[in-house]
Amino acid sequence: MPIEQIGRKPEWLKIQLTKGENFKELKQIMRSKTLHTVCEEAKCPNIHECWANRTATFMILGDICTRACRFCAVQSGMPSELDLQEPERVADAADQMGLRHVVVTSVARDDLADGGAGIFAETVRAIRRKLPLCGVEVLIPDFMGNPDSLKTVIDAKPDVLNHNVETVERLSDKVRSKAKYRRSLELLERSKTLDPQIPTKSSIMVGVGEEWEEILATMDDLRKAGVDILTIGQYLQPTSKHLTIKKYYSPAEFALLKEEGGKRGFSHVESGPLVRSSYHAHEQKEAARHARDLRDN
Repeated sequence: MPIEQIGRKPEWLKIQLTKGENFKELKQIMRSKTLHTVCEEAKCPNIHECWANRTATFMILGDICTRACRFCAVQSGMPSELDLQEPERVADAADQMGLRHVVVTSVARDDLADGGAGIFAETVRAIRRKLPLCGVEVLIPDFMGNPDSLKTVIDAKPDVLNHNVETVERLSDKVRSKAKYRRSLELLERSKTLDPQIPTKSSIMVGVGEEWEEILATMDDLRKAGVDILTIGQYLQPTSKHLTIKKYYSPAEFALLKEEGGKRGFSHVESGPLVRSSYHAHEQKEAARHARDLRDN
């Protein structure tokens, strides 16, 4: 399919804002624990829906990223400190919110020898101590390809290991800062080698100039790396300084991409205009587990 001329934002991307009591309470909890969420920092379009439903993605290791990816709204620069008490505060907040599935992500911390892997692992363990029945998903950076850092996270036994390729190989260097497409695939494949029982997950955003065939090729690459769960969503430009949108994909096109993902054997594919990596994360995990059980039996 050719890239189409970009026009006015379509109706299906208009978001209904809902700020109920759950939204207000969750925001107060985050502030009281001096925690950050990717929901806010990355200007996620689903923040009102997710927060109203008492789900959130914690962003650890501070709010300043050592990278400056051209699609991302998170502040970039040089972080000044490492908060060793953060894992316990995340666990306390998750407990106070009564969560049953927690997603933990982070800024990139290339200034740290382990890329922050130790804090990731301790956050998983802290949540498990506080909420033994709560699912824990981690959305990790590439740790600059450091296999020891990845093993540190895997050894903490998260329920889902998520790392996003973000875009097709041709555009990766343009879209992502320092990250490498093949390095991301290697990380995902190595995760399966370290612990085949932990489902892996990745995400593609569309609308930055990719061709349809390149999206399908990326799906193939992810399946070869053993990825179980795939999410696909529309790129939305955070500010005028970020990458411009090249195309708005229609809901019908997202439905076709979901179908293509299913053909390739992903355990679960979440595909839609407003889908983001952590959107419906708990449902994704359960759907993938059910599909895997059916396949194994």
